[in-house]
Amino acid sequence: MARQDPGTGQSGPAAPNGIAGLRHALVVEDSPAQRRLLAAILQRWGLRVTEARNGAEALALCATDPPDLVLSDWMMPVMDGPAFCRAFRDLPRDYGYFILLTSRGERDAVAEGLDAGADDFLTKPVDPQELRARIAAGARILDMQRQLSDRNRQLGATLAELQGAHARINDDLVQARRFQQSLVPERLRDFGTLRLSLLLEPCGHIGGDLVGMFAAGAGRAGFYSIDVAGHGIASALMCARIGAFLSGLHGSEQTPAFEGTTGQPRRHPPPDLAMTLNRRLLQDSEAGEYLTMCYGTVDLASGHVDLVQAGHPHPLLLRRDGNIVPLGPGGLPVGVIADASWPSFSLRLEPGERLLLHSDGLDDAAARETAQPSEQGLAHLLQSTAQEAGASGGFLDRLFARLRQALPRGEGFADDISAVLLEYHGPQGGSP
Repeated sequence: MARQDPGTGQSGPAAPNGIAGLRHALVVEDSPAQRRLLAAILQRWGLRVTEARNGAEALALCATDPPDLVLSDWMMPVMDGPAFCRAFRDLPRDYGYFILLTSRGERDAVAEGLDAGADDFLTKPVDPQELRARIAAGARILDMQRQLSDRNRQLGATLAELQGAHARINDDLVQARRFQQSLVPERLRDFGTLRLSLLLEPCGHIGGDLVGMFAAGAGRAGFYSIDVAGHGIASALMCARIGAFLSGLHGSEQTPAFEGTTGQPRRHPPPDLAMTLNRRLLQDSEAGEYLTMCYGTVDLASGHVDLVQAGHPHPLLLRRDGNIVPLGPGGLPVGVIADASWPSFSLRLEPGERLLLHSDGLDDAAARETAQPSEQGLAHLLQSTAQEAGASGGFLDRLFARLRQALPRGEGFADDISAVLLEYHGPQGGSP
């Protein structure tokens, strides 16, 4: 039968002689005399002691009253010491220090005991001074283990809090992504002689690129490609501000903004738009925000395009013969210099030609897909995409699909990717 000392259920006094911190010891020994001798020694050192006759009996006690320290004989009926040690280690509990008592001195016995999970060995008959030294060493290990467990629990609680905060932030970012996508509600629109298509893919939940198209009065369409410096929330908020500003200038897709006196749709020449944005950004001198941009309008009947380029990658003219021509003077970004100005430049689209505006994220992704420098890589990608006869989907959809396929599994794009594509059919309705 198992026997507990009179102090069962109470924490014993602090143990002297270097074993402070140990509260409860379990002695497992089939010899009653040896068991009681060991129990008496441990009780003198201030430990509460529980006794068991074999491993099976001890295991049942551990399930309800787990000890800090176990002294277990090796040879016992029903369940021997190594078998009990293995079962003890499988219990869902904090670490307990386990000392095997044996009269066997062979090396294979030591190896078997360590393999079973024992921490230390003592040869019977037990010397009290040696036992005290071994227990003191075990107490130090248990103290470190308890400190580690406490810190792990604290880390676990902190991690749970961080995971909760991350989940809330993630939900907010998902909502922000939906809002940002709502700034570009229409990705493809036919204006009769012209088809305009948009691509917008943030590298994270939200990004700093913005593209758009709008009706610019009778017989005209407008378009823009904007890249706000930086990434993440600050850039996304800046995009939202710019999107709201442009919507106020141009009205909605269905309801263009009109001049108050003439009743005519408002016309904003590209250079004027760049200077207006520049003034607005510099009003908040401490924000340090700037952007690059291409902005233009096109006459639907003639294919005449007026453009402004402000630090943005050069627009690319895709001719019907496959040649690609970079356009534009470059220019300063918007929001850097107060008195900056941007000249307009023009071109005339011929039926079957395409004009591409894009952010630098498209250059970088194309370079990765083609293993060529960015400008050459993008030109190669555009030419091969244009040659995909009979391929399903629009030009930008096919282009983006190729970029995504080139990504290693589990990786995303390093930068936001955005583009505006004009495909001019001409008055005769020719198809590019």
